Amino acid sequence: MRVPFGDHIRNFGGRLRPIDWLSVAEKLLLGLLALQCARLVWVVLTPVGSFGSWEGRQAQFLSIAERQALFSSFDPFYRSGPQQPGGGVVTSLALTVYGIRLNEGSGLGSAIVAGPDGVQSSYAVGEEILPGVRLKAVAFDHITIDRGGAEEQVFLDQSQPAPTAAPGAGAPAGSPPPVIGMDNPTADMLKRDVGYAPRMQNGRVTGLILTARGPGFRNAGFMPGDIVTQIDGQPVGSVGDLQALQGKFVPGAHISLTVERGAAVSSVNLTLQGQ
Repeated sequence: MRVPFGDHIRNFGGRLRPIDWLSVAEKLLLGLLALQCARLVWVVLTPVGSFGSWEGRQAQFLSIAERQALFSSFDPFYRSGPQQPGGGVVTSLALTVYGIRLNEGSGLGSAIVAGPDGVQSSYAVGEEILPGVRLKAVAFDHITIDRGGAEEQVFLDQSQPAPTAAPGAGAPAGSPPPVIGMDNPTADMLKRDVGYAPRMQNGRVTGLILTARGPGFRNAGFMPGDIVTQIDGQPVGSVGDLQALQGKFVPGAHISLTVERGAAVSSVNLTLQGQ
């Protein structure tokens, strides 16, 4: 039996398979993934130098002139501010320094200063000496005051001669403080010509500051700025020790005092004569 030609065409077309678009998309995505993996491997394994030279940050050095200007304004010992020029201005105020006490631990200290009235008082660094005048710093031979914002210096009074040492060989190392000789004063002379004021440190009394009020001060062997730290071997620790000392001022009494005189320590032995 013959089949018409049109029927053959219809049968052949019925055997064509439809296109699976999902499978095609899957294969394209796998191809793209393989390409990206190959690029990643290339980036990891390829040396950086192949893309050009790479250099780190280079240190920048100042010129010689800039370094000199930098270090000329820097003081490693006084880093709180620029270095102060030497040769301070000596004050024109009528102030006299009789004693200086340095505190090596804190860098502070105190000084015994007499004003225009001649009365000696002890001032710690930062305290006011006169209206508008404060003690700013102390050194071994002078003090620096702040006078209305300007720094001025007052040097230690060295006009008085040092006490004459007793004749004989020098004292060996480790010997007790030297004993200063003097004329025998009277009890009234010590009460009248010597002023006494407590020295306060950290809120407690550590000595008695002596001030001159008459000629008997030097006749007793004292010097301006002396500070009594012991009375008959007992340390001064309260205001009551001043009353106890004055109570010893009777005719015929023998009193031994340990005195701080600047950086030295001396002993002053008093034998009070009668009226």
